Amino acid sequence: MFLSNSDLVELVAFRRQLHRAPEISGAEQETAQAVVRFLMPSKPERIITGLGGHGVAAIYEGAEPGPTVLVRCELDALPIEELSDSEHRSQVPGKGHLCGHDGHMTMVAALSRGLGRQRPQRGRAILLFQPAEETGAGAAAVIADPKFREIAPDYAFSLHNKPGLPLGHVALSEGYANCASRGLRIVLTGHTSHASTPEHGLSPMAAVAWLMPTLTALGPGGALDEEYALVTVTHASMGEPAFGIAPGRAEIWATLRTLTDAQMGSLCERAEALVQDAGQETGLGVELSYHDVFHHCENHPEAVALLRRALDDEKLAHGPTEPMRGSEDFGLFGRQAKAAMFLLGSGEDCPHLHNPDYDFPDDIIAPGARIFMRTLRNLLG
Repeated sequence: MFLSNSDLVELVAFRRQLHRAPEISGAEQETAQAVVRFLMPSKPERIITGLGGHGVAAIYEGAEPGPTVLVRCELDALPIEELSDSEHRSQVPGKGHLCGHDGHMTMVAALSRGLGRQRPQRGRAILLFQPAEETGAGAAAVIADPKFREIAPDYAFSLHNKPGLPLGHVALSEGYANCASRGLRIVLTGHTSHASTPEHGLSPMAAVAWLMPTLTALGPGGALDEEYALVTVTHASMGEPAFGIAPGRAEIWATLRTLTDAQMGSLCERAEALVQDAGQETGLGVELSYHDVFHHCENHPEAVALLRRALDDEKLAHGPTEPMRGSEDFGLFGRQAKAAMFLLGSGEDCPHLHNPDYDFPDDIIAPGARIFMRTLRNLLG
């Protein structure tokens, strides 16, 4: 075990500090600064800041040539009000670390203690604290940043905590790990009229009533295979909050989800065709746009084998898993390196991710850090 009892006390305090001060995607400036302050005592060869926004990367160099191994976590919180009576609950109204990124950061920050005390024998270890994961924009921004050329990893590893999985148990499989998803925003435009003479206007009401169930029927869910598709209507609005005005404008927001990027292309085409048909049938103007675009995440066999070796070395329970329905922009790092993400159980009774009463369990900080550190040592010495 590379972490002392005093390390663990400090890591729990750091995690709770982060939890109290959540910052949402694109606004993680103070969080990034807190991370840098935590990393500084380990004296990395370099700390890159402002990476793809507020991203931070700490570089630890070995004495001999070897591979570059990146361990990645996320900086951002969610725009959700936390409902908790804990002493470390969010102090920022309407925002909370309700996905566990505070815990993920803490596990990766813990690696700085081991790397500070003993550098790799060869190659480089990179600790990456990525911005804007929740919107799907962060990984792309990090990779597009010219400073990322200084990193250029050969391997990339990450994790996500998993409510419902026994505490500390690891789930890991080769192949598809996370679904692709994207938000489709539909704007339908007609024109208003007095509510007493709706025939003088052009209301989107009938189109909205038809589109919501019809879009949902395009993606009913089912087995997580290459034909999997799920469409979830997440928001709808129409007209003004007034009794005297027949509506002239409406919006529908829907999340499209598939196992693969290829299937996502097909689902988008079918959804767009339905919306355009609705516009033509009713004479409404149609505007379509995509938001929060996530590509699918796929685990490389060699990277999975390295994680399994580390789990066996650390004598930690692990087994296979099916892909997560939730999306993760870590998949983009798999286009740059041999990459894999594992799931770390946060308890069978743990509230679900993005729930207002979720809180990352401190008990899995140590096993998560041990898995990453063993993987680094096995690769880099």
